[in-house]
Order: sequence, then structure tokens, then C-alpha cells
Amino acid sequence: MKKEVGLWIDQAKAVIFSLADEGAALKRVALQKNVTGENSDDPNIFYNEVLASIRDAESILIFGPGEAKVELKHRLELLDLQGRIVGFETADTMTDNQIVSKVRHRFVK
Repeated sequence: MKKEVGLWIDQAKAVIFSLADEGAALKRVALQKNVTGENSDDPNIFYNEVLASIRDAESILIFGPGEAKVELKHRLELLDLQGRIVGFETADTMTDNQIVSKVRHRFVK
């Protein structure tokens, strides 16, 4: 079963669009807030949830505006999954539809 994933990520959220033999899916992952409403001091939970969502992908397209995409790439390298990265791009804030369109354009032949 082939799975291709594209994700837009910043330091507060990730929007993950997956294409697989069984269909397409859109998932959002947000950095958890602590009890005071501020972002958690531990972003590991956020990155671990993103990694769990993309780990089984054959091809991964990463894009976003800031350093979060660099951190995600580093974490994929630590898991020896860097060979699955097929694209790494800077992108401004995007709507879900723009993200889906970009990923489909990259993977759908």
C-alpha cells in the first residue's frame, strides 16, 4: 500500500494531507496549550504526534513558513527516515484547500 504525505507546519500547528490506495485524508495537529492557555513548554508531544501521522509514508513533502519544518526534518533524520523526504520548501500561511492542492499537484500524476 503506497502512502504519500504532504504537510504544512509551523510552531503551533501542522496540517497533514495523506494520499493512499484507500483514499485521501486531512488531519490537523496542534501544539497543546498548558493550563494557563500558553503553548506547552515541551514541543516533543507535538512533533511526536506529527511523526506518528507520517511515519508510514513512502514519500513526504514538508513545507511551511519557519523553523518547525527544519526541526521536523531533523527528527526524521534521527529516525533514519530522511530518504522519504521528496520536497522541503518555504511557504507562507496556507488554507486547507491550498495545502491539498499543493500536495495533489506534487503526487497525483
